[in-house]
Amino acid sequence: MNKQNWTGFSKKTILQRIEHLEKLHFLTNSSSETLYQHRTLPLETADQMVENVLTTYNLPYALAPDFLVDGKTYQLPMVTEEPSVVAAASYAAKIIKRSGGFQTTIQNRQMIGQVALYQVPDLEQAKKDILANKEHLLQTANAAHPSIVKRGGGACDLRLDFVGNDPTFLVVYLIVDTKEAMGANIINTMMEALTLDLEQLSGGKSLMAILSNYATESLVTAQCTIDLRYLSRNKDEALELGQKMALASQLAQVDVYRASTHNKGIFNGIDALVLATGNDWRAIEAGGHAYACRNGQYQGLSSWHLDEQQHQIIGQLTLPMPIATKGGSIGLNPNVALSFDLLGQPDAKTLARLIVSLGLAQNFAALKALTSSGIQAGHMKLQAKSLALLAGASEKEVPLLVPQLLKSPHLNLETAQELLEKIRQ
Repeated sequence: MNKQNWTGFSKKTILQRIEHLEKLHFLTNSSSETLYQHRTLPLETADQMVENVLTTYNLPYALAPDFLVDGKTYQLPMVTEEPSVVAAASYAAKIIKRSGGFQTTIQNRQMIGQVALYQVPDLEQAKKDILANKEHLLQTANAAHPSIVKRGGGACDLRLDFVGNDPTFLVVYLIVDTKEAMGANIINTMMEALTLDLEQLSGGKSLMAILSNYATESLVTAQCTIDLRYLSRNKDEALELGQKMALASQLAQVDVYRASTHNKGIFNGIDALVLATGNDWRAIEAGGHAYACRNGQYQGLSSWHLDEQQHQIIGQLTLPMPIATKGGSIGLNPNVALSFDLLGQPDAKTLARLIVSLGLAQNFAALKALTSSGIQAGHMKLQAKSLALLAGASEKEVPLLVPQLLKSPHLNLETAQELLEKIRQ
């Protein structure tokens, strides 16, 4: 592959960026056509995906280049409407790459389904009877979806728990290897197939049988170690920044108000890549926020600590990441196909590693900004650009209008319109 040079990528025109990707051989012919022709989800396809379709809805599709993850560089597509997110991710990727990049581990790659049983006359006896028939139940589940078994996956374990007051429920959890799929339909089919057997074995009734989005059997950890000299050229300032970032991480562990915003910043990056790859961002967020409560209190998902002796700050993020590369609506959108081309056609485990790394990068950029210059300087510049566009400024007028907006005492649409009129006079 050609030597990759991303310097000035953000300053290029859209056409120049596409040409740059082509020179680096990141695009197939189909993906090049998607970019040049601005192909999006066909309206006819959208009409078959959901009900009551009127049109399709576009969001900016951008690229955060040069992420070094487990020794390999990746170009991460991001779909987001929020200013500064892509710039922050790109900035963080550059700094973290200089310090060795991200290292990731995957603890497992399995999904969980559950059948909730109620009005069980003898909970302990029901538990014994169900566990005694564990192998039969696993076989029944796999018989309900033989295609996943042929691909090397399928139901592989079963466990039970008593839940609620008294307790109220006996919940049966099925652990399933869904391979490259997220697996909602696979698991729901399996759980419904188990319902009759479980009712007979327990003597109770089934309340529901469904996938859980709390994917604790699909945990992924990303870590990075950053030399303090990359925080600031001034050694004392760099050390102070490292100390403040570590303190900010501690604050997110003890203050739920900070934890909520801390985690939102992480998902700024995660959601953008999940959307770009056609995955269910709602499921990822639900599992992530549930994981933030695993210790009985909602806490920050990432952690940062300072190693003063080694002059380093170390960040880590662990999340449930049941991401998919196959199934659902992934194959229907040409922009999703483009994303997988840019990523190098990763498998589900690799994609999960990239997503969690991006979340940690976004968190690093946010904490560094918050504990140094603050986030408003960058945000206000981007807000001014948005206001300029809303006021009707052309591509050539935006660079003239934005500086004047930033100097004005009131940054609002009315001011933007007034300044634009003066520029045009």
